[in-house]
Amino acid sequence: MYRVNLFLLSLLGLGTIALIAQQPSTPLQDKPAPIPEMPFGSSYPTRAPADPVAVQHGRQIFSANCSFCHGSDARGGEGGPNLIRSQTVLDDKDGELITTVVQNGRPDKGMPKFDLTAAQVATIAAFLHSIPVGGRAQSTGTVDPLVGDPKAGQAYFNGPGKCSSCHSISGDLAGIGAKYTDIRALQNAILSGERRGELVEVGKKTVTVTLPTGQVVEGKLYQIDDFLVSLIDANGDYHSYPRHGAVPKVVVNDPLQPHLDMLQTLKDDDIHNLTAYLVTLK
Repeated sequence: MYRVNLFLLSLLGLGTIALIAQQPSTPLQDKPAPIPEMPFGSSYPTRAPADPVAVQHGRQIFSANCSFCHGSDARGGEGGPNLIRSQTVLDDKDGELITTVVQNGRPDKGMPKFDLTAAQVATIAAFLHSIPVGGRAQSTGTVDPLVGDPKAGQAYFNGPGKCSSCHSISGDLAGIGAKYTDIRALQNAILSGERRGELVEVGKKTVTVTLPTGQVVEGKLYQIDDFLVSLIDANGDYHSYPRHGAVPKVVVNDPLQPHLDMLQTLKDDDIHNLTAYLVTLK
């Protein structure tokens, strides 16, 4: 019985093989073509090159008003969202959508409104749009920033309450046109007031602390917040004082404050003209 079963199984196996062999062969079907992946960041619009002066101007205004929440690179900071991926920023052309948000704020999200003009917000938009990210195409082409009127720049420089009230072309700015071979670096110095080399120390903040006893302590500001102020005096000694409201009296002097204030009224044409004037000071 065992042998018979083996014989039957062998016959069945041969029959199965024969049936398979008799079936017509069918060609293998082609695999479906893979769905092409969208390049990362393809939703980012391609924009024409912006005026470098407008971009730098916007960078400074953004830094003074927006960076404390949105970060210095606009990618998010202390509670503020990433603006580079913001749909409002992506859809914006020249600041028209961003202006509405900036001037009205978003109280429901903790954003106050800012007293900035549409022209100022347009420069912020130029700065935000200039940041390369994801698949956004890099701006091609160049824009020559040296397009201003030197005479108009000289008139602005010497105007009441303008540059000459703090600077001198025969003093701290002597030969500045030769020191800055990079025009954009010069424009950045105009906007921020920051200078390089041996002049960097000019930009340090100082602080005067008047204690309840009447003692006055002065020095370079080291740290300040609502609870503490600390400084380093002329002898290099470190001082730290707790703050309780207006006690002690604290007065901070920022040599760059005039430049921050200037951003509120400075126009792109003014920057172009100032640049054209300063490069002549060899």
